[in-house]
Amino acid sequence: MTLFTKSLCSACQEIKEEFDLESLGVEVDELGPNNPSALAHLAWHELVETAEKSVPILVLNDSSAIIDTDRIRSYLERLMPDAGYRMPDM
Repeated sequence: MTLFTKSLCSACQEIKEEFDLESLGVEVDELGPNNPSALAHLAWHELVETAEKSVPILVLNDSSAIIDTDRIRSYLERLMPDAGYRMPDM
């Protein structure tokens, strides 16, 4: 799985901070001018226009995509609720 993010995206930061993505098997691909391979990967999934409107985007192993932050969070929680989810500091 791949999580596409952008550097100044607060929703992207939340997902990266709340979950141990590596243990869930999620690669993080940050979109930006210094990472043309991330854009190429995003284009391969035909999600460039989507990323212009909304990130984060989670691409699953079957190449389907989850776009809404709450839906991504819900999916990751179901995937591995005990090992993958870290409670945010209060």
